[in-house]
Amino acid sequence: IEVAGGVYAPGHLGELTQVVDFALVDAVLEETGTRERRLRLLPSRVVVYFVLALALFEDCSYRGVWGKLVAGMEGLALVRPAVSSLSRARRRIGVTPLRCLFETLAGPVAHRGQAGAFWRGLRTVAVDGTLLHTPDEPAITWRYPKRAGDHLEFGYPLLRLVVLVECGTRAVLAAAFGPESDGELVYAGRLLSVLDRTMLLLADAGFDANEFAADVQATGAQFLVRSSARRVPTPAGHLPDGSYLARIGYGVLPALLTVRVVEADVTVTLADGTVRREQWRLLTSLLDATRYPATELIALYHERWQAETTYFSIKATMLDGRVLRSRSLSGLDQEIYALLTPYQALIRAAADTACTRPGLDMDRISFTVLMTTAADTVISATGVLPPAGPAELVGTIGQAVLDALHPTRHRHRIKARTRKNPTSKYGPNAGQHPTTSQNYTVRTTVTFFEHGLANRSRR
Repeated sequence: IEVAGGVYAPGHLGELTQVVDFALVDAVLEETGTRERRLRLLPSRVVVYFVLALALFEDCSYRGVWGKLVAGMEGLALVRPAVSSLSRARRRIGVTPLRCLFETLAGPVAHRGQAGAFWRGLRTVAVDGTLLHTPDEPAITWRYPKRAGDHLEFGYPLLRLVVLVECGTRAVLAAAFGPESDGELVYAGRLLSVLDRTMLLLADAGFDANEFAADVQATGAQFLVRSSARRVPTPAGHLPDGSYLARIGYGVLPALLTVRVVEADVTVTLADGTVRREQWRLLTSLLDATRYPATELIALYHERWQAETTYFSIKATMLDGRVLRSRSLSGLDQEIYALLTPYQALIRAAADTACTRPGLDMDRISFTVLMTTAADTVISATGVLPPAGPAELVGTIGQAVLDALHPTRHRHRIKARTRKNPTSKYGPNAGQHPTTSQNYTVRTTVTFFEHGLANRSRR
């Protein structure tokens, strides 16, 4: 066991400490002015790692997580702090160091040309939002209110989280969060500063707003956004691949925005023989139909689901469906950044592993294996310090994921959608979606909707 000395020994994150290393944490504490003025039994560095470890062990209490950090350090004279001491230590360091840690680690991790992350020279990124449950406490509900009907409130207070992710790797580039009452577009607007001219942004119909499209284009990035049925673009010129040009922003933008519109009939055939037909309309700033064919854009739009997979990793694998544990507003802010930081560290560890296997698609790397193996190294306190010799990209975590890769062949699978809790946005399944996940085949035909786009069913 090789860890930091003295009272700093419990401050680690197992093998992930090589990503979130001591020098980085100390620099962040120094920069934010949160380093202790006198050496305590719970130094600020140790507290930061403790807060990060809470995200890896969401099912454990404070004392339980502390026990995981020191489990492999038998024989060392270590403190055993009370729960109240750990709680006060969390409040002492506050939100800022965790936010700075996340912002330092956030960003793309795919190397140029990596499978799944680039399309025709552009780095594909996706934006989307989700909701997290917060504790039902008076200190919380004034900012994060519960949903309410005509006569009563119900469910947990909800926090809206919006992230920008890199497709192919699911690395988080930026994140914003706050009350559910502010829509996804409000938070997405705060993330645009990380976009640049090398990127192509994918987004669903919730981001079909003229101002948002103009703001994305102002960053130099390109966009591919699904259109809502409310939009009725007037063709300004038809293109050979079946798409057409249009100008949007009448009465909204100071200068109209020229976009390319791709309309398609989509037929989905499920494994049980059920056939579902949809109408898609995509808006893009990629105006060259020869360089960016419409059929490829339709297939590329599916990559937007990388954001949903990111949320599944955070909400189902890390949180395991639990309510956030913090019972104060500052604690919630700290906890969100503490969730995103280990997540990003895990993705960086996966990216380093993928570099050792040329052509390896990171979609084949299991996030569950990543997290459970990382948690095991925390308990055993192994891999905390880098090896004395040459750096190794594949450590315990990397070897575990390489031994448990997902199959090479991607299967088109449709997810069952049913109501599972009172705040679910899905109503009872009325036959529109299957009750279990199924494989499916999809056929698309680029066309032109002379009578406009039909509204999607809200059943």
